[in-house]
Amino acid sequence: MTLSELYVMLLIGGTVLLASIAAARAAHRIGLPSLLLFLCVGLVAGEDGLGLRFDDAQLAQALGAAALALILVEGGLTTRWSDVRKLLAPAGVLATVGVVISVVVTAAGAHWLLGIDWRLALLIGAIVSSTDAAAVFAVLRALPLPRKVSVLVEAESGFNDAPTIILVLLFSTTSDLPGPLPVVGNLLFQLVVGGVLGVVTGRLGVAALRHIALPATGLYPLATVGFGVVAFAAAGALGASGIIAAYLSGLVLGNAKLPHRAATRSFSEGVGWLAQIGLFVMLGLLVDPSELPSAILPALVVGLVLLLLARPVSVLLCLLPFRVPWREQVFISWAGLRGAVPIVLTTFPVVAGVTGARDALNIVFVLVVLFTLLQGPTLPAVARWTGVTRPDALREIQVETAPLDLLDADLLTVSVPPGSRLHGVTVFELRLPHPTAVTLVVRDGASLVPDRDTVLRVGDELLLITTPQVRDAAERRLRAVGRRGKLARWLGEHGTPESEPLLPMHPEKHHNAQ
Repeated sequence: MTLSELYVMLLIGGTVLLASIAAARAAHRIGLPSLLLFLCVGLVAGEDGLGLRFDDAQLAQALGAAALALILVEGGLTTRWSDVRKLLAPAGVLATVGVVISVVVTAAGAHWLLGIDWRLALLIGAIVSSTDAAAVFAVLRALPLPRKVSVLVEAESGFNDAPTIILVLLFSTTSDLPGPLPVVGNLLFQLVVGGVLGVVTGRLGVAALRHIALPATGLYPLATVGFGVVAFAAAGALGASGIIAAYLSGLVLGNAKLPHRAATRSFSEGVGWLAQIGLFVMLGLLVDPSELPSAILPALVVGLVLLLLARPVSVLLCLLPFRVPWREQVFISWAGLRGAVPIVLTTFPVVAGVTGARDALNIVFVLVVLFTLLQGPTLPAVARWTGVTRPDALREIQVETAPLDLLDADLLTVSVPPGSRLHGVTVFELRLPHPTAVTLVVRDGASLVPDRDTVLRVGDELLLITTPQVRDAAERRLRAVGRRGKLARWLGEHGTPESEPLLPMHPEKHHNAQ
């Protein structure tokens, strides 16, 4: 490659990146999932648009797997273990048994309704049965959902890629299908070994970053993400699930008290966005737009079977032992978003030379686009209809954390949204646990240093300093006052977060927990 060719490539790449960022902003303003506009950028830049040619399915498969690893590392780094550990059992069942149920039901529908042969039908069913981590993280974290619901779907999306990939590789072979025992053995090997490597690599990373003083702050985020990439590569080299290893290593690292956690989280989010943009644009380039119209009808049939039958049946059967309320089951069924993962998975049969693989790629691409347009924008309405989130839940305060490592303290930012009972309360009446202090109030674009008699108003942004020891108590007090006002404690409101465990329990205890 000459220097002039490099300049051209960087110019095209930078322009596509900036166009994708602008598309993400536009998607946020109009309420569409950003992945759709990223795909459109790829289609526009492709050979039927601006003329960029990209048809290397094997390269797309390799780059797609690397991008998914970065996305899952970021997902693990931004997920609280305290939430996930309560939901390991239901998330694990959804990610394994649920995937198998969804594959069988979807394949049966494709075979009987479209006349597709069983091998290709099973392949399509396996490809579309995995919920997409990037889509789930992007959409669900923007909704005011109970933590137990959002974390369950997020954990499922982080875990179910590995079983799905195993099934796709199985159905992509040209030889006879193996029996159930070898399949189950392979699945257990990939999950167990990948999980162990992810946890071990994460713990090694925690030990190293705590005891090694790096010469620059910016090296800590690089090292943290680097450990996640090492976990992914090590597991893949051993024939285990690199996806599981990447997610679990990120989970371990993200929940440890590491130096410069705020910088690490910001960096990982940037890397995750870059991976998403590159992945979706690349997949848009891979598809030939002229072949897509013929795939619309099959995509609609397969998508409707998946959305209205396969996904609800798998959720119902998998969550039945955990006594999850039916309203939450309905929402979880609808929240099984598809995104880049199914499109990346279609590259496996294309590379393997499976008959009909190119048709499967077009069907899956159209299915992802159509049903993302259907599911993503309607999730808030479905959440309200099922009662998973209520109108008053939209008025909950939003708390984010930016740790101050030198002081071993946390900087909390608190918004006072419309309808919050924080409006009209003085700083003194918050009665936050010592040594928590409100250090700054941003109001109408200006900042003021509050005193104990400063009255809070709707629209205020509060900055608080607290310590890790009393942070949870401070957040609970803020939630309580936001819900019931300054007399919250007298009214029996203690700011308990909506994250009760989804585990089998006695009916009367379950009733009291609600």
